[in-house]
Amino acid sequence: MVQTTVGRMNPAVTRRSTQAERRARTRDALLESAARGLSRYGYGNLVLEQVATEAGYTRGALYHLFKDKEDLTVAVIEWVLETWTQEVGQAVEQESDPVAALLTLARGHAAFCRRDIARVAVALRLEFSGQDHPVGREIERSYELLVTDCVRLIDAGRKAEKIAPGPPARTLALAFIGALEGTVIELAGQAPHDELLAARAVAGVLGLDPLAVTRH
Repeated sequence: MVQTTVGRMNPAVTRRSTQAERRARTRDALLESAARGLSRYGYGNLVLEQVATEAGYTRGALYHLFKDKEDLTVAVIEWVLETWTQEVGQAVEQESDPVAALLTLARGHAAFCRRDIARVAVALRLEFSGQDHPVGREIERSYELLVTDCVRLIDAGRKAEKIAPGPPARTLALAFIGALEGTVIELAGQAPHDELLAARAVAGVLGLDPLAVTRH
């Protein structure tokens, strides 16, 4: 009789898979805990033992995955960017119209910022402003990705004659992000008004009629 391997698993493969899954769960829990801590206390006041405890792990587990606070914080920045891309960026990319994409970005970012992990970027940009530090460089790199995306959409909007000529696209992108961040910070926790007013704030920056912006 011919034997089949269907339905059977190699014990060694199963064990490695389970270990990898546990490691991934531990890493995600520590990153989310660290993101909350960075949002609340900043980099300078972040206590790694507290990060581990709030995640439900020991400090040893944290150091098994991250060599120090700097390494952990850089990983947090990357993790938040990946999470933002999944929850906001993908919806933006699905919009064929550049203006609709910019408004979707504003609404999506407002919704994303209801989570306490979302304040990491703003907190770290303020803390490391003007400093040459690995964490500061990483947060500026992630910020520049957002600026670049906004510049691309603004250029496309102008080419389609849906955004009026005016300041350079990068200048307008910086104003767009500033208006968006300021609005969502001030309206933290005030859903669903945060989404609508964030969209209206950036519409004004783009030279659109803010009152014409409605929730879809």
